[in-house]
Amino acid sequence: MRGGMRNAMPEQPADVRNKNFKEVTLGYDEKTAVDEAQRCLNCPKPMCVTGCPVNVFIPQFIHAVAEGKFDEAITILKKKNALPAVCGRVCPQEKQCESKCVLGIKGEPVAIGRLERFVADYARDHQLDKVDPEEKQPAKGKKVAIVGSGPSGLTAAGDLAKMGYDVTIFEALQAAGGVLMYGIPQFRLPKEIVQHEIQGLKELGVKIITDAVIGRTFTLEELMKEEGFSAIYVGTGAGLPHFMNIAGENLNGVYSANEFLTRVNLMKAYRFPDYATPVYVGKRAAVVGGGNVAMDAARTSKRLGAEHVYIVYRRGEDELPARKEEVEHAKQEG
Repeated sequence: MRGGMRNAMPEQPADVRNKNFKEVTLGYDEKTAVDEAQRCLNCPKPMCVTGCPVNVFIPQFIHAVAEGKFDEAITILKKKNALPAVCGRVCPQEKQCESKCVLGIKGEPVAIGRLERFVADYARDHQLDKVDPEEKQPAKGKKVAIVGSGPSGLTAAGDLAKMGYDVTIFEALQAAGGVLMYGIPQFRLPKEIVQHEIQGLKELGVKIITDAVIGRTFTLEELMKEEGFSAIYVGTGAGLPHFMNIAGENLNGVYSANEFLTRVNLMKAYRFPDYATPVYVGKRAAVVGGGNVAMDAARTSKRLGAEHVYIVYRRGEDELPARKEEVEHAKQEG
């Protein structure tokens, strides 16, 4: 039946999940995914596609799900998106594809992000997302270097590899993934899912060199003249914190969210003393800011044992830039 009520996303109970780092949302099962996909109206002019930054063939993959053809659905998704399991979890669909859905005018839009996640997870569990050799064009005989292995670098690598280029990614940290690894908490985006998506790029022929700081380990000139790269794509992200230059910023227990989340995510501070990276949160924690990073820091603080956690934001609650779902999850968790 088309239209109807949107299917809820199963979740861990709030008073359980705020004490662990397991994924909060549990994902649709097959029956729920098919039911949600059947809500799609198959619009003659699918506006959802125009709302997607990479123009995923949304109606086609949803139609495949509605018919239970999950193998077709992942093939359609992968034509435009190299990271569907990631995007299905962390893209702000409510401001992009779902904001254009006709069903959303009078009711609730199709849960496009949840369906994308379902398809990617199903494909991973059933080994349906293996690389098809026909996806790749003939080798161009040219090497491309990519600096940074965050979402931008990974996406560029996948597209260029399919076009027949010999691609090498250079990553400064010890693990590929960029902000997907160091910035987004495990309970929102499990690291093993990021690494599975990266493994798919390796199967396309992408090489990844970690612990390589471009400008130090290699200069751009050395990559071009000595290592034989024809082009370089610089995708180093925007990962530096912005301090407010106020008194007390250097006190113990004051972190940038960048440092805090990197310690917890990449350096596994949440598993201290198994990992030698202590992180202090105290009993009362204040997070200054109202975006997704602030929500991640606040919810991480709660899980690390802070009894009272506050979001401190300069505007009203309706103006919080964080995703609505993240704000609701944070409130539920206390």
